[in-house]
Amino acid sequence: MAERKLDNATYDAWNKKAIESKLVIEGREEAIAKVDELIEVELELIGSTAIEDRLQENVADTINFMKSVGIKVWVLTGDKIETAMNIGVSAGLLNDQMPQHIIDEMDQASL
Repeated sequence: MAERKLDNATYDAWNKKAIESKLVIEGREEAIAKVDELIEVELELIGSTAIEDRLQENVADTINFMKSVGIKVWVLTGDKIETAMNIGVSAGLLNDQMPQHIIDEMDQASL
């Protein structure tokens, strides 16, 4: 996820092109992508998200790099606690030096 602050004039000019690109009959996807490329520049990274069931190569290295440059890494999972912790260690998210907060039951009255 990334963001960029736009003034109204910049947005209005881009939005006009975006609307026009969506009306193209042939090559619509390409036209839309071309217009999107105009606005998707000078973005500031604010976060990322992913859904994946298997641990891919270099995940631990990538996560450790992100943490070393000050990017906060959070994980929310519905897995069993043991599974989540094993994956967290394998992915470099958890280690023996960090505090861990485990919530294993929901208060049904608060829902």
